[in-house]
Amino acid sequence: MFTEDQLLPLSALQHWLYCPRQCALIHLEQVWAENRFTAEGNVLHQKAHDGADETKNQIRITRSLPVRSMRLGISGQCDIVEFHPNGNVLPVEYKRGKPKAHRADEVQLCAQAMCIEEMLGITISHGCLFYGEKKRRTDIACDDTLRNLVTETAHALHAMIASRETPLAEYAPRRCDACSLIERCEPHSLRFRRGASAWFQNHLNLSVNDPHA
Repeated sequence: MFTEDQLLPLSALQHWLYCPRQCALIHLEQVWAENRFTAEGNVLHQKAHDGADETKNQIRITRSLPVRSMRLGISGQCDIVEFHPNGNVLPVEYKRGKPKAHRADEVQLCAQAMCIEEMLGITISHGCLFYGEKKRRTDIACDDTLRNLVTETAHALHAMIASRETPLAEYAPRRCDACSLIERCEPHSLRFRRGASAWFQNHLNLSVNDPHA
């Protein structure tokens, strides 16, 4: 179990799965920059957070609900949480764009569900991701596989924060070119330096092992 002062931002789980270096730049080095994608995401989140809590069709809709898990060591805020009359609780996370190939968004949503479960002593079977491009909800099951990924990611995040080390960059066009931190991260130059270092070390090892090299 973690203590209050050890809690990390729940959103960092999504950052870690998207890119460990991005996560470290944001949460270790306090580096941030906006681009079109982050701006669009902020507008969508603001729409979800705006307005007071309300009840529609007997469903209580709570906005900006603070949540935390002492077991996972994370805390954050849910966009929307619905409390249904049958006792079901449904977290809804708003995202720009459309469903992605990776599971970062799903992990963030499931982590919210796991926080609520711990706080209220309940079980949440699923949540919803609302994507701005599709303009409809996508149901996400909080199954054992996803829950295990949340736990593993939380452990990896805490280990990275404890190490105080920013991972090296590995350039991936689809990921890096869309990242608002690409100019701060400089994945191209880091990739070259890493490659040069690896080449030098490899040839150094060959020279040591082969006296005729």
